[in-house]
Amino acid sequence: MSQIQNKTEEITVQSKVYDSLFIAVFGKDSERSKRWRLELYNALNNTNYKDPNALKLNTLENVLFIKMHNDVSFLIDSQLTLYEHQRTTNQNMPLRGFFYFAQLYHKYLIDAEEQLTTSKMIKIPNPNYIVFYNGDTNRDEDYEMRLSDAFMIEDKNGKFEWTARVLNINKDYNLSLQNKCKALYDYIQFTSRINENKEKGMTNEKAIDEAIDWASEQNLLEGFIKEQKAEVKMTLLTEFNEEASIRGWRKEGMQQKAEEIATKMLSDKLKPEKVSLYSGLPLEQVLELQKHITVQA
Repeated sequence: MSQIQNKTEEITVQSKVYDSLFIAVFGKDSERSKRWRLELYNALNNTNYKDPNALKLNTLENVLFIKMHNDVSFLIDSQLTLYEHQRTTNQNMPLRGFFYFAQLYHKYLIDAEEQLTTSKMIKIPNPNYIVFYNGDTNRDEDYEMRLSDAFMIEDKNGKFEWTARVLNINKDYNLSLQNKCKALYDYIQFTSRINENKEKGMTNEKAIDEAIDWASEQNLLEGFIKEQKAEVKMTLLTEFNEEASIRGWRKEGMQQKAEEIATKMLSDKLKPEKVSLYSGLPLEQVLELQKHITVQA
């Protein structure tokens, strides 16, 4: 049995309103959030723990880090579970998880007063990294992302691997999991309502307002959305604004790359029509780039 006895310090982040709606529901210290967190943990692990305080919660950069306390009758302090929520696709999740767990294991060893220089083998909790995804891009219901896919040289021997399990929590996915966890089901119903409103042409704010009113009438999440209406709205608006900014940065980066490629092609004496075709830039823009090259020459 692990020697750690409730001395894990909390890793906290500065809260804007809520770090995210997912964190607000499953990652707070309220009695209600503790129950929902335990319900989600049981649903994912096919366990039946009864004590919400059995889960030791820490937050790490918008990530849920759950560590089970020791129990006097059986070992449950043998798994480090990290939950992360994503609304946009990210191919770097295994690498992110690898870095997160490096920090978590480092802290584990400090708390356990263990030294890597010791000759004995140090036993560490099993890692369990789960990403909850509910973005717009179609994704499988349940799949793994592997760190080895990012290796510069293809490596299929499996001698070194790190995985992130991705669960699609859009409305029509992982229904059995939703049935096991009412809090997750309510969360999905609410966020799906927002997405449906946006598909109807509503602005982000109107989509959120309508969904909050609807969720309040349905008493989703035991009235949490109604009680925390202002905070929930501000959190979601912040999330959507951040996503829009990320998309803008990506688009800007792609535009810049296309212009660099087009400039190189023009410098290599390719015809503007060919450059437009290959770079995806409008012919008028390619001709402007050509003028600049001519002036500089």
